[in-house]
Amino acid sequence: MCCAYTARVTWRPRLAALSQWILLGVLVGGVCGSASAFFLQMLDRATAFRGAHHGLVFALPLAGLALGRLYERFGKTIKGGNNLVIDTIYEGGPEIPLRMAPMVLVGTVLTHLFGGSAGREGTAVQMGASLADALAHRIGVSTHVRRQLIAAGVAGGFGSVFGTPIAGAVFALEFVALGRIEYGALIPALVAGLVGDATTRAWGVGHTRYPTTPHVALTGPIALKWLFFAIAIAAVATAFIELTHGLKRLGEAHVTHPGVRMMLGGAAVVGLWQFAGTDDYLGLGVPMIVRAFEDPHLPVYAFAAKLLFTAITLGAGFLGGEVTPLFFVGAALGNVLARALGLPLALGAGVGMAAIFAAASNAPLALTIMAVELLGVAVFPHAAIVCALAYVMTGHRSIYSAQRLLEAKGGGRLVRPVALRDLGKTNEPPLP
Repeated sequence: MCCAYTARVTWRPRLAALSQWILLGVLVGGVCGSASAFFLQMLDRATAFRGAHHGLVFALPLAGLALGRLYERFGKTIKGGNNLVIDTIYEGGPEIPLRMAPMVLVGTVLTHLFGGSAGREGTAVQMGASLADALAHRIGVSTHVRRQLIAAGVAGGFGSVFGTPIAGAVFALEFVALGRIEYGALIPALVAGLVGDATTRAWGVGHTRYPTTPHVALTGPIALKWLFFAIAIAAVATAFIELTHGLKRLGEAHVTHPGVRMMLGGAAVVGLWQFAGTDDYLGLGVPMIVRAFEDPHLPVYAFAAKLLFTAITLGAGFLGGEVTPLFFVGAALGNVLARALGLPLALGAGVGMAAIFAAASNAPLALTIMAVELLGVAVFPHAAIVCALAYVMTGHRSIYSAQRLLEAKGGGRLVRPVALRDLGKTNEPPLP
């Protein structure tokens, strides 16, 4: 009798917490899914309109100047973007301004309308986090639950914008810190990811369908090929991270006004566009990603061209994310490597697509799952190997400079957590 009573007492708080997580996850997922549906529809229309009016690209510098002035006046509190989201999840702080959601949506759509090379994940994550934090403050939850809700907002935004709810949930738990996964937010993030994806689809918004990768047995020679593949992926991911951050630092050091920086970056993109003589490297670049799965004549330089277009766009301060452009870079590089190593094109493109972002974002588990959700289960062992190897070989760098380093990739925990942006600025002993 006593044991039965104890069991009931033990389960009551667990059931109450589970019910709360599910309810809040459903609310956050519904809001994020609806926001993503509207965002994706606007993005499709902007891309189609630009495709029908190529001359709009010449106005990218002016659009950058206008966006810079807008953010200078109204966006100073949200200029951290994804890094602000990471800082808030990790250490709390003031409410993420609700204005972040509409401002990043409008800014990203305008970036794509005029031909900037950017993605959509950053926008979806920031919209999801700001909407979730607004909900947390309106209903008055505890600090701990608030952080869980923001993570759920990240999952709902990421999962719904790509149609990958499980990967979205794992990404929300994985991308905050190296050396720890935030399991406390597992249930709300999972629920928000699933509900967000279902909500986006219920609004009639579809997602890109990628070719299913063929089954290839994992043998010793194949594993050795993946090692060389991962080295190339890590090198290109490192180049993207360093170039994007380097251009941003250079611009901020020499050009004080963000609008002027964006105008100069826009002019550089226009110049590259004219030099390339094609629209392939503008915007998301989804047609080229799909082409990489099947075209043995894809230009060998395509990955480098997209990397340069994107680094300049984002380094100058234009709005958008890194995922889809990095998918382009990874798929195009994977296509080239598959040809050189004798691997199926679809498998090389698919593994490259996932691994390049895994390395750049320090999220190998989420991107392995994402590869399976997008490309089928046959890609699993190959994506897992390359994502893990590339993640380690990229070192302690990331497109998200606010990520906390808790455990060095070479082994050994740090005395105290340090943001990647602060490495070398503290008295922390050298990393292994």
